[in-house]
Amino acid sequence: MALVEFRVDGHVAVASLNSGENRFNPTFLDALLGALDAIETGTAATALVVHGSHEKIFCNGIDLDWLVPVIRRKDMAAAKGFFYRLNALFKRLLTYPLVTIAAISGHVFAGGAVLACTFDFRFMRSDRGYFCLPEVDLGLPFFPGMNAILSRVIPHHALMEMQLTGARLTADMCLGHRIVQGACPHNELLGEAMDFARKVNKQRSIVAELKTRLNRPVIRAMDVDDVAVIESGQFHIG
Repeated sequence: MALVEFRVDGHVAVASLNSGENRFNPTFLDALLGALDAIETGTAATALVVHGSHEKIFCNGIDLDWLVPVIRRKDMAAAKGFFYRLNALFKRLLTYPLVTIAAISGHVFAGGAVLACTFDFRFMRSDRGYFCLPEVDLGLPFFPGMNAILSRVIPHHALMEMQLTGARLTADMCLGHRIVQGACPHNELLGEAMDFARKVNKQRSIVAELKTRLNRPVIRAMDVDDVAVIESGQFHIG
């Protein structure tokens, strides 16, 4: 099974994340970016739905089992390359010419929550899974660009509480904050996301331009502030 697989249903591309907890490491990032390229260039889809195949996890963020040893052996080239590649994924989704919908099929933690916030719309499983930013307990401050991504979706008061306490939000709590557009049981999740996607069939060029303009401050933070952090090599782990 490929790490990322997709099919096309009418004007909707449906991608499945198959890398277990779908943690960010170079192999997974390349697979997801490759799938996004293939969908854009090889299909006529105008909407994208992404869901996870794991029974309880959508995405658990950065693969620390891969990253921490890289940083501890001071392989700064590999560490910098990874963060630039991660930012490339986030920027790709923020400016993707298709309307994007995340079907959050389980826990979405840390960088996984950032990934979810790069999508245009989100639907979340209500019978299992939390939306959580545990970096305060992990000793991992977010990059400025990550904060900008989170801020475009999560209201400031909720984001402050989540970051400073590590609070775990249920799907219903996320719905109350409008972090997600819908919350439903797992057996209805993909159907809900697909129903929404089928109603959104917009021209790619205008979607791309609208998203580029709407997300310009976020992209600027990634291109300026994140680059300063990455180039400093001062990655704070623990």
